[in-house]
Amino acid sequence: MRYMGFILALALPTWSPLAQESAEYRACSEKARTQAQMNACANEAATRADADLSRAYDNVLSKAESDPEAVAKIKALETAWTAYRDAYIEATYPARDKQAEYGSVYPMEVDILRAKLTRQQIAAVKDLLQH
Repeated sequence: MRYMGFILALALPTWSPLAQESAEYRACSEKARTQAQMNACANEAATRADADLSRAYDNVLSKAESDPEAVAKIKALETAWTAYRDAYIEATYPARDKQAEYGSVYPMEVDILRAKLTRQQIAAVKDLLQH
């Protein structure tokens, strides 16, 4: 019984990212049979999230177009967030030779993290519309 708590402690962190994955990613990854296919699924998910974020920024910018100062600040936010995202991913996977250190799952893990961070930023950008 004491091992059950240990197993749950190990399993719970893996459930959190899964809860944030899109239906498209889940459908793709269920069909994937090789690491390359799983990497492609994760890359597609990250690309979809990037496109959704771009639309969210476009929406906010269109609402602020009459205020040049607000537009400049929103664009600065976008630039700063991209730098933050890239730095966060680099800090998560700091090895110089990433493929050697993290293996063939590295591209998939980075794209899943990129998609997760991007979905969080989409929510933050949508919050800007409330102000």
